[in-house]
Amino acid sequence: MKRSSVKKALLIAAALTVTGTASAAGKLEIFSWWSGDEGPALEALVKLYKQKYPSVTVDNATVSGGAGTNAKAVLKTRMLGGTPPDSFQVHAGQELIGTWVVANRMEDLSSLFKSEGWNKVFPQDVITLLSAKGGIWSVPVNVHRSNVMWYNPAKLKAWGVTAPKTWAEFLTTCNTLKAKGVAAPLVVGENWTQQHLWESVMIGTLGPQGWQNLWSGKTKFTDPKVVQGFTTFGKVMDCANKDASGLSWQQASDRIADGTSAFNIMGDWAAGYFTTTKKLQPNAGFGWAASPGTNGTFVMLADSFGLPKGAKDRAESLNWLRLLGSKQGQDAFNPLKGSIAARTDSDLSKYNTYSRSAAADWKRNKIVGSMVHGAVAPESFTSAFGAIIDQFVASKNAQGAAAAAQQLATRAGIGQ
Repeated sequence: MKRSSVKKALLIAAALTVTGTASAAGKLEIFSWWSGDEGPALEALVKLYKQKYPSVTVDNATVSGGAGTNAKAVLKTRMLGGTPPDSFQVHAGQELIGTWVVANRMEDLSSLFKSEGWNKVFPQDVITLLSAKGGIWSVPVNVHRSNVMWYNPAKLKAWGVTAPKTWAEFLTTCNTLKAKGVAAPLVVGENWTQQHLWESVMIGTLGPQGWQNLWSGKTKFTDPKVVQGFTTFGKVMDCANKDASGLSWQQASDRIADGTSAFNIMGDWAAGYFTTTKKLQPNAGFGWAASPGTNGTFVMLADSFGLPKGAKDRAESLNWLRLLGSKQGQDAFNPLKGSIAARTDSDLSKYNTYSRSAAADWKRNKIVGSMVHGAVAPESFTSAFGAIIDQFVASKNAQGAAAAAQQLATRAGIGQ
């Protein structure tokens, strides 16, 4: 070989070595609000990622506090400032789409879904929630259920009542319990938990298709059926504790555990609280059913991650997303988080009694998105809806609340 050819070959080899080193010694910044009790679940994913990509330095950029409020404020500054994290946690659906997709700040992940086969393992209803403008915008790592009614089985038996299946039956049961000396058959907490309850009442009134029509704009908030939903919500709130505004969701759950109240409508993170913190056994220390009127419907929320345009470490971020959507990743994360996998092929032997029950419903129920937790409504709506609930709880004016909600929906661009 000529010296010039040898020299050229050596230069090419050196270039390839440098390129390979740069690629191997990458970085990845993960932005989330998972801390405290939720931290170990995220760490399990980070550990898996490091095993697969040992030379990548992972920056776990957690912003704790405010149930994500603090993190969202920091994220907004970074996104608008042109320094996005490589990937960030966001509630799947409109919380991402209505904020950052419409602003053209996210990459379409449709090709990733196709290459990873996710269109076959994520339910179509979920992919629909993740989609807009011809693209799929985030990878769901988990699923929580919003429409769950929690109760204390022993106390219901002692009171001689059963878990009601409709809101009309709930109101009858409420009167029965009040006659037996139960001052507050229903326990609720601060404002967002009341919005959470409103959501279940409205879905139980409208049905899953009616709920979807509300967020597509086919049904207006001023529709008589929606007004009726507000009226029913007011009657349900008459069954609740008067100190609601001062209680966290955990404190409200405590009143189910100790038998002070009969029912609480809360997401299934309550199952984790009952089992892990309160040390209660499923079907003994606590029981559950779909919230009245919603049997056969799974009201979902999901934590997901997307890929911002301009991410510094794009290749590493794509590998992170691949891990999040994988069976291995989801089954490492969700048993620790207290949620279930978004995939329908998860290994249920890794999950507890409640989660196995939820996973079975996930496969067979009609899936719709939660408003309160960012799936079906943009943040411009959800951030202001709490004030409407506060005013309604004080006034019980269903027509007024419906009109105010429609004005808010119009300003938020819902149905347009």
